[in-house]
Amino acid sequence: MFLPVLLCLCLWRLDGVSAVNGVWPVSVKEGDSVSLNSGLTEMKDDDVIQWKFGYSITLIAEINKRADRITVYEDVLDGRFRDRLKLDNQTGSLTITDITMKHAGYYKILINSERKSFDLTVVAVKEISVNKGDFVTLLNDLTEIKDDDVILWRFGDENTVIAEINKRFDRFTVYEDVLDGRFRDRLKLDKQTGSLTVTNTTTTDSGVYELDINYMKMMFTLTVYGVSAVNGVWPVSVKEGDSVSLNSGLTEMKDDDVIQWRFGDENTLIAEINKRADRFTVYEDVLDGRFRDRLKLDNQTGSLTITDIKMKHAGYYKILINSERKSFDLTVVAVKEISVNKGDIVTLLNDLTEIKDDDVILWRFGDENTVIAEINKRADRFTVYEDVLDGRFRDRLKLDKQTGSLTVTNTTTTDSGVYELDINYMKMMFTLTVYDSENQCCGPTEAVIRLVLCALVGVATVSIVVYDIRSRRAERDQAQIQTSESIEL
Repeated sequence: MFLPVLLCLCLWRLDGVSAVNGVWPVSVKEGDSVSLNSGLTEMKDDDVIQWKFGYSITLIAEINKRADRITVYEDVLDGRFRDRLKLDNQTGSLTITDITMKHAGYYKILINSERKSFDLTVVAVKEISVNKGDFVTLLNDLTEIKDDDVILWRFGDENTVIAEINKRFDRFTVYEDVLDGRFRDRLKLDKQTGSLTVTNTTTTDSGVYELDINYMKMMFTLTVYGVSAVNGVWPVSVKEGDSVSLNSGLTEMKDDDVIQWRFGDENTLIAEINKRADRFTVYEDVLDGRFRDRLKLDNQTGSLTITDIKMKHAGYYKILINSERKSFDLTVVAVKEISVNKGDIVTLLNDLTEIKDDDVILWRFGDENTVIAEINKRADRFTVYEDVLDGRFRDRLKLDKQTGSLTVTNTTTTDSGVYELDINYMKMMFTLTVYDSENQCCGPTEAVIRLVLCALVGVATVSIVVYDIRSRRAERDQAQIQTSESIEL
């Protein structure tokens, strides 16, 4: 479902849209830039142009050609436009960079006595994965619903409305009988923020959820995996750069609950909720600050969300709820694309600075995930399996004994493919393409085709990787399971 969403976003700007009652609709993805066109090809010497935002008509930018003055007012509206506004000194068009949800809304340009208006919708796309049976909360980033807000939650290819909030009439409605009643008794709306919770998830809940709030649109691609805990530990996988929610298992906290979230072999406290004291705390400066600005606690369920995931966030997480506990193994997956010419040397860097004494590292290649190299620091063993795959890698593989990175020398076109690196809770995928430069004919058209194919392969690879991780978790050897158990104790 992820690819169609992106394609839709890309195509929105290509649609031949028209003004509605003199207002031009514009859509942009969160984090991107957008240009609001003045309609001029060139300003006149006596032109005065003003850009205004919102229904309060706040002045955010101005051009006075008579005085030869170009001004942007970045400190208005709590500074939300700071360092984001650019005026075209020839046409007067306005560009807004690094768009966030708070930039969505109504824009108006006044050119002398004429005006032109825009409705700017900002679209956010989020990917979420949970295990079957968990609950998931689709957070809309609002802190409070306004009195005139109308909010719609939609699901699936048909954009079926499954929940609605109309603050004007103080109406909060979940439509549980649509789609053959698949969501019956499992949808909950947060009356303060409008966020939607799906409880007791099933694989049929996987798909795209769309939230429409005024000028904001959020798309959630939810994947529900049919996996179970292994000896009480839940496997969770996430792509580097994405967000992940670790579910507490609660639908609502009690007034006397005390909840702690801990990370790693040292059981470091990273977040805590004390309902008795009405205190919600995240400890962002522990562990060299790796969690800074990345932790969010759900004030209803106690679940923990980690945003912008990096390799250093992979590992063992535990939640303590009074006297009960629940544990997670979080694997982070990175996907990298590399291309070289035939005969070149390529090093697949794993981002480690040093291997730990108990690390076991595996390098795999191809559709069969054949092991081509292995490091076992416990046994001080560094091994390359050069005779596998008909000996295609013979005398051409080198392992870095400090970092575990793999180098392939004198590359050939048969070395093209996916290389997988497994290190504890980290998984890295390298898509290597080796070009035969002597026979290579790559004009502009072919280059574009290759880029598109690479993007498609990347999306497919991530999907396969996540599925593969889930399968392998169930097959983890007993030694690793015992290690996890000892950590819990």
